[in-house]
Amino acid sequence: MLVTVDDMLKKAHKEGYAVGHFNINNLEWTKAVLLTAQENNSPVILGVSEGAGKYMGGFKTVVGMVNGMLEELNITVPVALHLDHGSYEGAQKAMDAGFSSVMFDGSHYDIDENIEKTKEIIRIAHSKGISVEAEVGSIGGEEDGVIGSGEVADPNECKTIADLGVSILAAGIGNIHGKYPENWKGLDFDVLKQIDDITNDVPLVLHGGTGIPEDMVKKAISLGVAKINVNTECQWAFAAATRKYIEEGKDLEGKGFDPRKLLAPGTEAVKEIVKEKMELFGSINKA
Repeated sequence: MLVTVDDMLKKAHKEGYAVGHFNINNLEWTKAVLLTAQENNSPVILGVSEGAGKYMGGFKTVVGMVNGMLEELNITVPVALHLDHGSYEGAQKAMDAGFSSVMFDGSHYDIDENIEKTKEIIRIAHSKGISVEAEVGSIGGEEDGVIGSGEVADPNECKTIADLGVSILAAGIGNIHGKYPENWKGLDFDVLKQIDDITNDVPLVLHGGTGIPEDMVKKAISLGVAKINVNTECQWAFAAATRKYIEEGKDLEGKGFDPRKLLAPGTEAVKEIVKEKMELFGSINKA
């Protein structure tokens, strides 16, 4: 049974670790993340962007697949199905489809419009028992057409959004999606601490988890980050393992062309990344 992020992230925030949000893009990725979470007794958040949801046949298809796996694979650890960087309309569609948690990304609106739209999403979500993530200060880079310049959030605006009743808050602190450039200045921990100090213990979210040095990740967790998003690193690992399989000609051996065999190395590579991140975030045996 899917759960909201509320209990798992309040516990993580209180005990000083983070829960991984791993984006899923197909059946193999979903299965890889769920099995790794179960094997390591870790809570987990399955992230779905609007683009990935469309690719997989729609939000209802995703919900059916995930619920089916929870039952058939005997998954007993807490699992949330979360819309990643949702639009105002997308968040409502995900809630209608059965997602247990949604992110409404209103960071590209001015703060007043962000507040009004976030309030309405929270109203709808709470009436359905669904958790909400909001964002202040856009995250740099691009993810499924959502482009952010990497702003550093205003702590006072963060408090305003947090006070609306969100379950978790994503605040830009210099983090970006995708590969970090060589001249990246790093995370702004001074701003992160200010945000954590004034948002009344609302768990914070770190987007763009791929490529952030481990020491920075651990420091961010110590300053209130309880959810960390990982996507690009899993994509790289999946692609590299699949490329190696084909370059070695294994798809030409016997029935090596069978999709179940062709995609297996990439799936195992995703499992390895997920486990590494769970170890780094400190969520193993926290289910």
